[in-house]
Parts: sequence; C-alpha cells; structure tokens
Amino acid sequence: MAFFVKISAPCSLAGHGTTSSSSGSSRSKRGLLLPVGAGAGAGAGAGAYGGRQYSDVVPVPALSQAQASSSGGRLRIFSGTANPRLAQEVACYLGMELGRVKIKRFADGELYVQLQESVRGCDVFLVQPTCPPANENLMELLIMIDACRRASAKTITAVVPYFGYARADRKMRGGRESIAAKLVANLITEAGAHRVLACDLHSGQSIGYFDIPVDHVYGQPVILDYLASKTICPDEVVVVSPDVGGVARARAFAKKLSDAPLAIVDKRRQGHNQSEVVHLIGDVRGKVAVMVDDMIDTAGTVSQGAELLHREGARAVYACSTHAVLSPPAVDRLSSGLFQEVIVTNTVPVLHHRTFPQLTVLSVANLLGETIWRVHDDCSVSSIFQ
Repeated sequence: MAFFVKISAPCSLAGHGTTSSSSGSSRSKRGLLLPVGAGAGAGAGAGAYGGRQYSDVVPVPALSQAQASSSGGRLRIFSGTANPRLAQEVACYLGMELGRVKIKRFADGELYVQLQESVRGCDVFLVQPTCPPANENLMELLIMIDACRRASAKTITAVVPYFGYARADRKMRGGRESIAAKLVANLITEAGAHRVLACDLHSGQSIGYFDIPVDHVYGQPVILDYLASKTICPDEVVVVSPDVGGVARARAFAKKLSDAPLAIVDKRRQGHNQSEVVHLIGDVRGKVAVMVDDMIDTAGTVSQGAELLHREGARAVYACSTHAVLSPPAVDRLSSGLFQEVIVTNTVPVLHHRTFPQLTVLSVANLLGETIWRVHDDCSVSSIFQ
C-alpha cells in the first residue's frame, strides 16, 4: 500500500484557487504537509497508518502576541474519535494544536464529552466523520456539538469528511421507508451546529436537507493531482462511471483530466434474486480505464465494472474514490488482480487489516484545512475548485 501527501503552497491548495487579500498576514500561520523524507528532521514526528510512515510537517514559528490576539486566536479545532489522524493533519496545516477534549464511554455504552479548554466566543470546528460504526460516531458528534453550544461557542461547524446515511436520501421501493439523510441533517442542526462542512456527499440534494449552511467540498483535486504525477499518456485514458447514477461525477472528472473520453457501465437487474446483466456504453479497448465513484463500500459495483472493462479490452483499470468504507468483502475483491491501483482518500480511516498492495491513500487534510480557514476568515470556498 502506498501513501501520498500532496505538497501545497502556503496560500493555495495544490495550485487550486487563489488567496484572498483580506486574509492578511494571519494566513502565514498555516503549515504544510510534506511527504516523508522532505524537509529538516523528516520522519522524526511522522505519523503512521498500519506502521507505515505517512507524513511530516514543516515547523511553524510561534505566534506573536499580535497574531494570537487576531481572528486566528478565535479558531478552535477539536477531534472526535472517528478519525483523529486526519484531524491532526488538518490542525498541522493550519499551524495549530488540536483542542483538548475528554471523550469516554461508560460501561453501559453511553458517551461522555467534556471540553478541556474555553471556547467562549470562538469559531469551533469539530472533525468527526460518521464512518463505521456510524451510529456510535454520529452520536459522539451530536454530543460534542451540544457540549460546545453549552460552552458558549460563537459558531459551531461540524466537519464531516464522510457523511454516513447519505445513501438513504430518497424512497427507493415505493414507500414506508425512512429518509435517514434528512433525519441525520435534522439531528445535527437541532444539536446546535451552525454550519456543516462535508466532502463528496453521495448526492447533491442532501445539501437541501440541512436548514443551516453547508460547504460541500470535493476530493477530486487531490486525486487529480496524484494522477497527474503518474506517467500515463492523456490520450490513452478513458474515465468510466461504474453506474448510470454517477455519470455527472465522472463527466466532471473527465473534463478536468485533459477532457478525457467517457464510458458508462449500465447495470440492469432482471428481477429479484437474479444476476445482473451488465453493458458498457463507450469504447475502452487498449485504453487505461479510470473508474470514478464517491465511495467504495463492499466494492461490488467497481469490481463488476472492472471485470466488464477487462472483457472489453481495457489495458489497465484504476479505481478512484473519495471514501474508502471497505466493508467486507471489499478488500478481497479489490486485491484480486482486477485493478492496477485503487486510489482513495483518508476521509475514512484505513485500518491496517484493510490494506493491500494496490491501495494508495491520499490525504485531504490540506483541502479541509484550507476550507476551514476560509470559512473562519469569511473568504470564498468555491474559488478553491475553480
């Protein structure tokens, strides 16, 4: 398994977006994530996933008294227990320390949250994806929001890199079903959050389920930067949507990938308990197929699509996804030899027992850190992706 952390310039996100002049010198507090081996003392404090070196951080000078009293001094970042590694990287990008918080579980499974520092009058950002175990992590997020609200935080932003229950966004089989995505949105709002920062929601309409502002960011720039570093001729690439529902996502990805051609895997279920008939729309013969999806859960969709692409003559198949949920039997399917490489991000923590040689994990810490700063500093977020 490989790990890759893109170097970002201090005032931009890997070449995407521009820096607002209204930010002033306070933006100099942000740190940089570097690959292992870069910079002085690299590896000395590097983190690890499954024992593998992951990243190092450029040292950030201590804040002056004037900087500490500026707007940056009113920014606080706290992490839940779902993905503390990502939260730490975000804090490092911003040149900050994570806020101190005590989270414990009682013998009966109930959660207890206590902030260990003052947040009165502060802009608080809580980094907590609702990844598996979804119910446990969601409840932890709600209690953290409530703790911040009762501690008189000025604003509370729920940073949810992976939004669980996003797939339950409509009634699928005619009725008597819950729309859990709307329910979770209501819970986050009623708990006291003023804003949500989410990454690659399963469907765009989920934004409308919230009665508070939602900043929806995309993991595409991180994956595109990585693909640009590979020695693949642009004329040999075709972007593939693994199902009809992901065509818009794949089309946007193909446009930014040198306007690559597009192919679509069309799945049709003939009936209950009957195997699916799969068709391919487009030409992939002799091409490098890049399958794009928002998440990989059990990997059934992308694996079935990869088998079809190989039958249709694809030279190699890459799978790109923002969220690596990797529920069983995903690892077995992804490591079966169908894929040249499986490229994901760390919105969901990738545990050691879920790693395999073809897996590459990219960090979205710079993306989230830049977005957090712009929200705090009242700057444009959409310009990051222009």
